[in-house]
Amino acid sequence: MTSSGSPSMTRVPWSSQMTRLQVSMIDDMEYHNIAWFNILNNDLKAGLSKAEVKREMYGKNGELLERIFGKGHFTEAEVDAISQKKETSYQEAFRPYLQLIDGLPDLLKKADEKGIKMAIGSAAIPFNIDFVLDNLGIRHYFPVVVSANDVAISKPHPETFLKAAAGLDVSAGDCVVFEDAPKGVEAALNAGMKCVVLTTMHEKEEFLQYPNILGYIVDYRDPSLDELF
Repeated sequence: MTSSGSPSMTRVPWSSQMTRLQVSMIDDMEYHNIAWFNILNNDLKAGLSKAEVKREMYGKNGELLERIFGKGHFTEAEVDAISQKKETSYQEAFRPYLQLIDGLPDLLKKADEKGIKMAIGSAAIPFNIDFVLDNLGIRHYFPVVVSANDVAISKPHPETFLKAAAGLDVSAGDCVVFEDAPKGVEAALNAGMKCVVLTTMHEKEEFLQYPNILGYIVDYRDPSLDELF
């Protein structure tokens, strides 16, 4: 049993590991939620509840704005300005709490020592990815980084994960994705990849429809992860 009470994960042949930035590495989604809530309601007068904002928090920032306000409501320059303000607000609020999820430093070191290739496939813009990788000193673990700027369509479309696998020169079927969000798990499924779910932001019941899940963990200290090495 995992620490979240879920079945143990099935052993799979690993030639690579793909880890999505943000909740999969740092527990920050509540800070994203607050930043978006304030921007959407205080600046843009969307009138959304926190639950409604949370439901829309996937994909690129421009895609989120399009889902809420409609296609063409903002110019590209306006989307960029809104996005920059939101990300700056998020970073200022989260910076004092920036740290890797418990157990992840050891897992990254162990994977690196075993020659397991790792990449980041994220819906975040480079501004946020650099914020995490450079402040935590972990960029050297990830030779391949795929950001929101590198894809035409973000999750749940599989392009993010498929580009990361291609960059590592591995097949999708040999990848394991660590995800915290249903849309991310769906993207992994669409890419033909297995997935480990972190229940830091969503309940296990929100993922039950996805057949590609190996197991559920609350952090990287879960002993079931030993089965993957």
